[in-house]
Amino acid sequence: MIQFKDVHASYDEALPILKGVSFTVERGEFVAFVGTNGAGKSTTMRLVNGLLKPDAGEVLIDGMSTTELKTSQLARTVGFLFQNPDRQICCNTVREELLFGFKALGLAGPEADARVDALISEFGFDPDEDPFLMNRGARQLLALASIVVLAPPVVVLDEPTTGLDYRECVKVMDIVRQLHEGGTTVIMVCHDMEVVADYASRCIVMSDGQVVDDGPTFEVLRNSDTLERASLVPPQIVAVSMELACAVPRLASRPVGCANTVEEMAAAIVDERSAQ
Repeated sequence: MIQFKDVHASYDEALPILKGVSFTVERGEFVAFVGTNGAGKSTTMRLVNGLLKPDAGEVLIDGMSTTELKTSQLARTVGFLFQNPDRQICCNTVREELLFGFKALGLAGPEADARVDALISEFGFDPDEDPFLMNRGARQLLALASIVVLAPPVVVLDEPTTGLDYRECVKVMDIVRQLHEGGTTVIMVCHDMEVVADYASRCIVMSDGQVVDDGPTFEVLRNSDTLERASLVPPQIVAVSMELACAVPRLASRPVGCANTVEEMAAAIVDERSAQ
């Protein structure tokens, strides 16, 4: 469990970034943090994995304050995927990269070798390939694999789909979905509302260093006050259903006006026509 209790944080005490942030993420949740640039999302993620310590308040990981834990200790619990994989990749071959985390944690050995070999086969990597000669999508996939192989109970993703094409995005996020379905707690910062809608069950909205909304994803993404305050654009299907509800008031409380997916929208339209 991850708890933020009235957390204040900054990189320069004269310029506060977080201003009293509180929330709890339970084990096994898939939570997306959304908001404009500068809202405090990435700062929040750095507090989760201990790269930054709070100026005031508490960040607790399974009841332990991050101020009492070394970053190396937190790394056993929290895996962190940076927005830019080039800030994460540091080895000369794919296999060395996937083994790096085990060596850093003092866990290198036959079991680590076996897990790395199995993951190389599963992902279809060339173990001897130079990571820095791989394309952007492949490097992002490798950076994610370097976390997956360690099987941390919590994974934090900072804009995991930035710079990826649609196919690469789906591949990365399907791996993330599998992690979550296997019991991993996933915390994701994401600007792509379509990705948020497709994968996250809970959405926390941040603006000006504060949490301004927190709840089930589609409830949050239908809250016009939240969208306006945080300058967010809802996913297309949600926007269409909201427009329909505004244009035809009687649909507001009907499935057509509440659809969250294309499938729901199509089924609701058929039902609405049948009822007429």
